[in-house]
Amino acid sequence: MEQDMKKKDIKDKNAAKKSSEKISAAMEAARRFQVRGSFYSMTPYGNGHINDTYLFQTKENEKIHSYILQRINHHVFKDPEGLMENIRLVTAFLRRKIRENGGDPERETLTLIPADSGRILYQDPGDSFWRCYLFIENTLCLEQANSPEDFRESGRAFGAFQQMLNDFPASTLSQSIPDFHNTPLRYQRLLDAVKKDPLHRVRKAEPELAFLEARARQLDSAARLSADGRLPLRVTHNDTKLNNVLFDAASRKSLCVIDLDTIMPGLSIYDFGDAIRFGANTALEDETDLSKASLSLPLYRAFSQGFLEKAGTILTDEELYMLPMGAKLMTLECGIRFLTDYLEGDVYFKIQRPDHNLDRTRVQLALIKDMEEKWDAMTIRSL
Repeated sequence: MEQDMKKKDIKDKNAAKKSSEKISAAMEAARRFQVRGSFYSMTPYGNGHINDTYLFQTKENEKIHSYILQRINHHVFKDPEGLMENIRLVTAFLRRKIRENGGDPERETLTLIPADSGRILYQDPGDSFWRCYLFIENTLCLEQANSPEDFRESGRAFGAFQQMLNDFPASTLSQSIPDFHNTPLRYQRLLDAVKKDPLHRVRKAEPELAFLEARARQLDSAARLSADGRLPLRVTHNDTKLNNVLFDAASRKSLCVIDLDTIMPGLSIYDFGDAIRFGANTALEDETDLSKASLSLPLYRAFSQGFLEKAGTILTDEELYMLPMGAKLMTLECGIRFLTDYLEGDVYFKIQRPDHNLDRTRVQLALIKDMEEKWDAMTIRSL
């Protein structure tokens, strides 16, 4: 017991030292940006798992100015400069659209703060990459929908995002994560992991592998339509979770789409589908009681109605027809990714227990099965 306590004490001290070092690096980076006033405070912010995020405040006379400072994880995003150029181009375009619509661009899209060099990215002596945004005051960020109306509002936000960027030349953007939604390629990686089976886990996952094999022919359905020109290339967000929408605190109306790291050329049905996969599932992503995993039709309809209210006028008939398939494909892809990581030894997704990634896989597959049973109710004409 005493030895365990000593190990815990050492671990806690190391964690505290690492946290202090991170704050020091963030404070030094903050001084490199063109903010108003003098340094006031710096605290870790949010619950993101990829970038290091801080709420950075300055004081000018008696006024407090707030900013979001982030260290970009260049192990995940291997081209930080290309990523930031995507964000610069898209937010500048959105600002013009918002002004034309009589809105407030400082609240309805992200505002980049330039570094002292005039660039939008600061590279510190340790080769970390930093960026700074204006903090959007009096907003809410929801981890889950408290009502169908919350989810409808997030649909409006992502629909408006699509609508405003309808005439942006998507092909000019770089791929911040190449092959991010290349579902057939992700399935091939799963098959490669099955062949190697480094931890001898395939036998335990045989039912899940059979489930996916039975649906393998569906995996390239959207890619084929895109290659044929039947699904247009658009600017897509690619991480359309509810918590990537800021809500106005007073009105609880959707205000701003955030976390633009994965903005890339893509398909609208993927953005729609990932929002449904994450937000309309009645179970937690790692639930072990699979009877709890299902598609909430009230939430599905709410998001769809909000999304189509804003984006319906710009989507093609083929896109509208394929929206439910977007939800199924994104759920299949997520299940494939969890299962691949399980077979490879849990090297990508963090786990808290043995078979955690297999449990996550099973939730996704249970959701797919329920979607298939509710398919007629998911068609856009049924809304």
